[in-house]
Amino acid sequence: MSGADAEVAVLIVGGGPVGLTARALLARWGVPTLLVEKHVGLSPFPRSRLVNVRSMEIFRQLGLAARITAAAFAPEYGRARFRDTLYDRDFASASMVGVEAPVPESPEIGVLTSQDRLEPALLHAADTPLRFGVELTGLTEEPDGVVAVLRDRRSGTRTRVRARYVIAADGAHSTVRERLGIDTTGPGAMGDFTTVVFDADLGRWSARQPAGVYFTAHGSFGPVHPEGGWLWFGPTPGDGPRTDWSGLVSRALGPGADVRADVRRVQHWVMHAFVAERFRHGRILLAGDAAHAIPPIGGLGMNTGIADAHNLCWKLAGVLRGWAGPGLLDTYAAERVPVAHRTLRQAVANARLMVQVQERRRDQLRSGAPAGDRIELPWSERYFAQLGLVLGAAYRSAAVLDGDGSADTATDTDAEADADADADTDYVPTPRPGHRMPHLRLADGRSTLDAFGAWFTLLTPDPARWEHETATPWPLRIEPLPAEHAALCGLGPHGALLVRPDGHIGALRHGMP
Repeated sequence: MSGADAEVAVLIVGGGPVGLTARALLARWGVPTLLVEKHVGLSPFPRSRLVNVRSMEIFRQLGLAARITAAAFAPEYGRARFRDTLYDRDFASASMVGVEAPVPESPEIGVLTSQDRLEPALLHAADTPLRFGVELTGLTEEPDGVVAVLRDRRSGTRTRVRARYVIAADGAHSTVRERLGIDTTGPGAMGDFTTVVFDADLGRWSARQPAGVYFTAHGSFGPVHPEGGWLWFGPTPGDGPRTDWSGLVSRALGPGADVRADVRRVQHWVMHAFVAERFRHGRILLAGDAAHAIPPIGGLGMNTGIADAHNLCWKLAGVLRGWAGPGLLDTYAAERVPVAHRTLRQAVANARLMVQVQERRRDQLRSGAPAGDRIELPWSERYFAQLGLVLGAAYRSAAVLDGDGSADTATDTDAEADADADADTDYVPTPRPGHRMPHLRLADGRSTLDAFGAWFTLLTPDPARWEHETATPWPLRIEPLPAEHAALCGLGPHGALLVRPDGHIGALRHGMP
């Protein structure tokens, strides 16, 4: 390909959490990247605020978990509370499982933190080129790569970059997806909303009962940073630009609050709900909101995108470094499209559950019940019953071998049916191929999850024999698996689990190959 001003292995379009995570993951594999972001810097707005336990496991691999946790809220903020107004007592509440307290299924705990605190940690996780204030204006696919036309929004200068592959992580309004003509399925736009960041002294109603979000009849409230700041979000009022946001938030606090909100920032946004019809177009791959826009109730959207990057980047590294063929990239969509669809269904269900709580409250008050009475939640004490969704994703593709060594290439429909069973209730760890490797303790005290990284991992009770017998073209580390865990995983004394770099089990052998 001629006429390009620069060449790179992977061009990442979009500098939000998903694009920055992809950049950090590819840097671990030694893959040259260029990330471009049309905005002039990182997001100054809180936006996505829940980093779930699976994302924290991924950030643990990148050595970022401790830094992210240090800037986050304490675990007791991992709770949702329902109130008539912010200064009323709870009439219902629910813990965010895996956030409010550790879970035995993981060495990590999810955190409540703001996107403007998460992104700087991700930015410093890699030292590869990144250009802010640069937008993509053209995209041409050629047999051996992609030529992107980039425009510096400040100077107007245009450059042409040749990339072997492109990751489109440029959001729900993805320029790349639109240029490729990829359609979406799902409800689409679900309404106009506004988030207002403000300062106010609300400690008397929140200090003793902290929460990540307080759902009220007049919009939702949440703390922004551990050292201060609040946000309110709700449907955008009809008068739009003429709205007195300070007055609106002050009134939303309730007539007994007597607090004036000092507004710092206002952001208008559209709640989207869709999944792209394709996640791959030749050498261009969609990730994050470009591939699937998930309503925010339950904090699933950003985390799903981070898992996209985790799934995709080792596959790109394999193709670019020559130990995998281009067909491996087909397994990205095969594995992640079903996850996107069931995550969207779960997020819509979460929104319905929230509405049910508020409807039950209205019915309770109409019936004359005392205002202080609690109501029975429409779910058990599992925050919207999503731990199975977060940790229980099961992949079926040519990148997963079933018990007899053949590729597990069930249809997407079969995979979704399997996945729905995982997402129904709690997470049940399993060593079946395609599933996330369970968190178990190795002989040296590490978690099995700490054995995974920019390589494949063979877990076996008989490492000496496998080291003698095993030769692969791809990076492989062999780790001893304690006998009690081998039995738990259904392995014989010479069996093994092959774990992919993303922590999902690629194959299980009861004995030697």
